[in-house]
Amino acid sequence: MATIPSLALIPSGYKASKVYSVLPTDGTGDFDFTRSGNATRVNSEGLIELVSSNVPRLNYPLIDGVVQGCPSLLLEPLRINLFTYSEDFSNAAWTKASVSITSNAAISPDGTLNASLMTIFGGTSDQRIFANISYSGTNVVSVFAKASDSKWFSIRIGNNVNKWYDLENGVLGDSTLTGGYVDADIQDYGNGWYRCILVFTDNFNTSTRFYPAEGNLDITHTSGSVYIWGAQSETSSSYPTSYIPTSGSTATRSAETCNNAGDVNTFNDSEGVLFAEISALANEGGVRAISLNDGSTQNRISIRYNSTSNQIQYQYTLGSVVQASITYNVTDVTANHKIAIRWAVNDFELFIDGVSRGTDVSGNVMSSGTLTTLDINGSSVYDYMYAKIKGVQVLSYQSDAEMIALTSL
Repeated sequence: MATIPSLALIPSGYKASKVYSVLPTDGTGDFDFTRSGNATRVNSEGLIELVSSNVPRLNYPLIDGVVQGCPSLLLEPLRINLFTYSEDFSNAAWTKASVSITSNAAISPDGTLNASLMTIFGGTSDQRIFANISYSGTNVVSVFAKASDSKWFSIRIGNNVNKWYDLENGVLGDSTLTGGYVDADIQDYGNGWYRCILVFTDNFNTSTRFYPAEGNLDITHTSGSVYIWGAQSETSSSYPTSYIPTSGSTATRSAETCNNAGDVNTFNDSEGVLFAEISALANEGGVRAISLNDGSTQNRISIRYNSTSNQIQYQYTLGSVVQASITYNVTDVTANHKIAIRWAVNDFELFIDGVSRGTDVSGNVMSSGTLTTLDINGSSVYDYMYAKIKGVQVLSYQSDAEMIALTSL
């Protein structure tokens, strides 16, 4: 018989500053949520939607451009879009070189008629629009693009990095000038739209350029056009985050926290299970944790992404002394994983995706009444847990068979 959790978060209900847990039903298990300012999500119709300050984001997965599956609670760090006009490419903030911009030429990924058509009208090469941005460290530029007369599109950073994107087949093209190139991606947003992403490392103040193109690696054009919308430049960042719209100035999406669920009566200190279905936003290092704790640094039971690449860790700390520490390296922490940790006296075990990944058979546990709080991503001890959260549960002690069933994909 399945065990009923003492606390269960399945992202479904929310209001400003609150994420509701389905258990317990008296509201004790609800999380406090904060984010200063607006942010965007992908809604149930697959459209990019703006939500207000302190409103949690239930973000729907897009697979092959179509919403498939249930939403996850999206928790992201602070990011700034350095492009001052992310949608209005006719503005003088974007310099045009032998291309014209036709505003409101197509329905964009937010479902409104506000995408632009970029069309070559003269010259024989290097036709583009560009904006000057000062970069530092690792940076990400992204823009939504859709094929028109041309299927190829390019993002180029000064004379350093150039990447091509096939807007007909949704695949990456070739690269040139790869001195600062780190990574690239193309993501299907449906209706012919793709988010084209370029990650690069450099320190320079130079132009960020968008090209319509006749062919892969071809900057010698006589004609061609593509639709564009939603340009974003994130400096000192190694991965793209959700779209941040701008209109006249840079814009900031503040960091999010989701904490303070439960109370002393919700958790069993002496034995129990903490479960999370989760995917990291990036394999970025640092220690990021979901933790049961007493509000201090001394007593914590944690599921953690560790500083080692693609490593998941279970750590049980009692009175500042680590009683158990079990690690396991997955192929990719950004993939969806079901993780459960179990504790009892001399009985600590980590399960990931239906398999026991490690045990520790020596260690003490907390006395009754120690644990008071479940935090998803707010802590003075660890880096914040920025991730996509599909579910979190706190349960009583489970057998091996029950742990395998709980975490099986």
